[in-house]
Amino acid sequence: MDATLYYIHDPMCSWCWGYTPTWEKLKAALPQEIKVEYLLGGLAPDNDAPMPLEMRQMLQQTWQRIESQLGTQFNYDYWQLAKPVRTTYPACRAVIAAQLQGKGEAMNTAIQEAYYLRAMTPHIEQTHIHLAQEIGLDVDRFITDRNSDIVEQVFRQQRSFCQQLGIASFPNLVLKAGEVYHLIELDYRSEDTTLRDIQAKLSSALG
Repeated sequence: MDATLYYIHDPMCSWCWGYTPTWEKLKAALPQEIKVEYLLGGLAPDNDAPMPLEMRQMLQQTWQRIESQLGTQFNYDYWQLAKPVRTTYPACRAVIAAQLQGKGEAMNTAIQEAYYLRAMTPHIEQTHIHLAQEIGLDVDRFITDRNSDIVEQVFRQQRSFCQQLGIASFPNLVLKAGEVYHLIELDYRSEDTTLRDIQAKLSSALG
C-alpha cells in the first residue's frame, strides 16, 4: 500500500522548533515504505508592520512555556536585537526556493536556528540570502526563485492542501494510506506515541 506522512509546519512556528528533536527521531523510526513529504502551512501572512507589544509579550511567554515543557533552547536577545514582524510567508517561500535546489530541509533548519538561537530577523531577504550562502545554495538562483511566480504558486498550493486537510495549526501530521487521510497523534516528547498511531492506521487500512 502506498503511504505518505505529511509533516505540516512553518519555519517560524515555535512549537515546530520545540518538536524538532522528536520529529527527527520519528523520521528515523518510520517504516521504509512510508514516504515523508513536507507541507508549509503558512502561519502568518505578508506584513511589514512592527509587531505589537502585546504579541511580542505573548510570543515570549510561548517560548518560555515550550522551554519549560520540552527543554527547547531559545535566545531571548532576539527581542532586543531583531526587528519582529508578524509574518512567516517570506520564510516559507525561502524554504520552497531552497527546495528547488534540493535543500529545503536545510533552509528550514537554518531559518529556525537564525530565529531562535542567533537572534536574526527571520523573515527578511537579507537573512535568507545570508543563510543561502551558508548552506551552499546557488545564491543568484535562490534570489530569483524566492521572488518567482513558481515559488508563489507552490506555496499557495501547499496552503490550499493544508486547508483541505482541515489543518490550521502547526506542527501537524497527516497520514495518507491508500486514498484515505488520517490525522495522526503528535506527542512532543516521544516519537513512540506517534509511531504506534501510524502503525494502527496502516493496519486498519489493510483491513
